[in-house]
Amino acid sequence: MNITAVKAYGTKAAEAPLNLLNINRRKPTPHDVAIDILYCGVCHSDLHTARNEWHGTIYPCVPGHEIVGRVVSVGDHVSKFKVGDLVGVGCMVDSCRECEYCKEGLEQYCEPGMTGTYNSPDKHLNMQTFGGYSESIVVDENFVLRIPENLDLAATAPLLCAGITTYSPLRHWNVGPGKKVGVVGIGGLGHMAIKLAKAMGAQVVAFTTSESKFAEARRLGADEVVLSKDAEQMAAYRGKLHFILDAVSAEHDINAYLSLLRVDGSLALVGAPEQPLPVVAFSLIPGRKSFSGSMIGGIAETQEMLDFCGKHNITADIEMIGIQQINEAYERLLKGDVKYRFVIDMASLKK
Repeated sequence: MNITAVKAYGTKAAEAPLNLLNINRRKPTPHDVAIDILYCGVCHSDLHTARNEWHGTIYPCVPGHEIVGRVVSVGDHVSKFKVGDLVGVGCMVDSCRECEYCKEGLEQYCEPGMTGTYNSPDKHLNMQTFGGYSESIVVDENFVLRIPENLDLAATAPLLCAGITTYSPLRHWNVGPGKKVGVVGIGGLGHMAIKLAKAMGAQVVAFTTSESKFAEARRLGADEVVLSKDAEQMAAYRGKLHFILDAVSAEHDINAYLSLLRVDGSLALVGAPEQPLPVVAFSLIPGRKSFSGSMIGGIAETQEMLDFCGKHNITADIEMIGIQQINEAYERLLKGDVKYRFVIDMASLKK
């Protein structure tokens, strides 16, 4: 297969910083789209993978799965895109396409395993996939997404992970008018959940451990804000919520939030705490409540999310950085020092 070398930022070891390196991209096959990357969001998963915190990282590792770019060439059989189109690539670039989940449009739950945008087996080059901290990427047209033209491109990049990670469970649990929805944690995921749930017509209640975030939560669209450390404030919502989206990745008392659900209410976890969260049986049994998890959506649902955001003019709140600031950004990410997502201006890679 023909390959071409492109510039990227990645790391060669878990304890090493990210630096400039060269990687190989395949030349477009008949069904491929070649994309010049304009912006790439920085997800906490990037940091976890680069530092091998989830184990299994293959080095060199080039992270990045919140990609927005412009099509620069297409394969002979490509029908969905043309040169010049603004497109996105999210967390996956392929799947088996044959299992029951793929056929249902749930490629994210592909039985053999979806192909991640980075650190997954690359069937074309017989090595690992490389992500969006790079000049360009080549992706099968079936895993490329169309970006609404009215949205700010840089602020759209985080929608490819943070946006769909929150949109998918909100849609699955039928959030909309007449529903009272809680959002736990106002960060990269939580701030998107507030915006999306509000646009879906729900009454949104934000939960935070910090009073300093009250005004911010209301600015994002929350109708009500609750200090989760205040037992009296929490008690006022007992049995009131139809659905809760929990975006907290730190250890916390999940039972306190399960108590806020109505009969038949559901709590979906999208944060990923390192330690197990103990669930008391009687947090679930008396109200026929459900505690579940959710990840990203399939390709069709991700496009639906982007179109929804285009219709409602929803993007992420971002801080733009140059690729040369990525190691500093990782350290700030660990401290929660960003409102609410870093996005890399990939033009900086050419400097």
